[in-house]
Amino acid sequence: MKLHIQNGHLIDPVNGIDGKRDVFVADGRILAVTEPGQNCTGFTPDRTIDASGLIVSPGFVDLSARLREPGYEYKATLESEMNAAMQGGVTSLVCPPDTDPVLDEPGLVEMLKYRAKSLNQAHVYPLGALTVGLKGEALTEMAELTESGCIGFSQAAEPVRNTEMLMRAMQYAKTYDYCVWLRPQDAWLGRSGIAHAGSVAARLGLSGIPSIAETIALHMLFELVRQTGVRLHLCRISTAKGIELIRKAKKEGLPITCDVGAHHVHLTENDIDFFDSNARMLPPFRAEEDREAIFLGLLDDTIDAICSDHTPVDDDEKMLPFGEATPGATGLELLLPLALKWAEERVLSSPDALSRAIAKITSDPARILQLECGQLTPGYVADLCLFDPAFKWIVDPSRFASQGKHTPFTGKTLSGQVKMTIVEGRIAYETDTS
Repeated sequence: MKLHIQNGHLIDPVNGIDGKRDVFVADGRILAVTEPGQNCTGFTPDRTIDASGLIVSPGFVDLSARLREPGYEYKATLESEMNAAMQGGVTSLVCPPDTDPVLDEPGLVEMLKYRAKSLNQAHVYPLGALTVGLKGEALTEMAELTESGCIGFSQAAEPVRNTEMLMRAMQYAKTYDYCVWLRPQDAWLGRSGIAHAGSVAARLGLSGIPSIAETIALHMLFELVRQTGVRLHLCRISTAKGIELIRKAKKEGLPITCDVGAHHVHLTENDIDFFDSNARMLPPFRAEEDREAIFLGLLDDTIDAICSDHTPVDDDEKMLPFGEATPGATGLELLLPLALKWAEERVLSSPDALSRAIAKITSDPARILQLECGQLTPGYVADLCLFDPAFKWIVDPSRFASQGKHTPFTGKTLSGQVKMTIVEGRIAYETDTS
């Protein structure tokens, strides 16, 4: 399909565009980006899209979205979560390997890729398991998993207790330039904790997960990176001290990147008050000083990207006492408004505030993945999102496309609504304007 998108405000951080532009799409790729009203020679569109009042951006790139297949279809299905991705403007997403069975065999990865491709929606990039069954006892066949479609290797939320095994995994990954994705968490500190080890947890009588569970793990990981030279991506950073350690490690030149969950950009330990199980997350919401450090870490690019950390949880596992509820929240459809909320609250005075927020969910995560997405360069795949940044709406999970209906933002007013999602030049989602 040939598309002409006109009258929109284009934001493309990679190409430094933040203003009115027309976009021409043909054969699933960006044909041209021109000044308003400038024609593309010999181009006759099948459809002209009037984007007046809308932002036109690259499709969003989400570094963590659990699709729950295979094995957890009672929590969500591939169909429901891919629909949620389209409704959220997410055109590329990374899924962790903690499915059932674990993504530790090429056949499982190929099956997931085939299922996702057959839906003809978002591009799905699986992470393979770093160790067999995520048990930390034996390495997976990383080369075979890469050939089947894995873009990196992860332990999801399972730490590798055997440091020698972790070093061998990193050495192997370095040999083939694979990226290792790990969430920094000490295997023992806070392993039975359910909330941030702070004043709120103490007052509510909840067992705590201390900040040093993250920082001790970071010290160990940085030493292993110095020893092996492996590319390391750190998932879901949550503490001020952890962010400062990452800042120093980057200045040292270590090959590391990191992300933060969209929920952690805005919420703190105070939001679990009244034992709201929707606010049970892993890592837990930290103190106000940690949230402030996350804001600053995004500003100075210590934190490379914002991800949805999309984790659908069913009612039977979520509507329980706080300590018994399963951690996780729905996030695909909130990635855009939560990124915009960061821009609105802390960098409103900056003329490029919106562009910086968009970069954190498009070009910056694409750079981590080393993929040609997250930008609107002519010749690149035409993955786009058209959204209204000023549209205010009240979060009502019953209206989510995701099968997961639990979020700590229920009833909150957010800004930003996706109007159209285009994948490979095809309109995959469009709001009903009738």
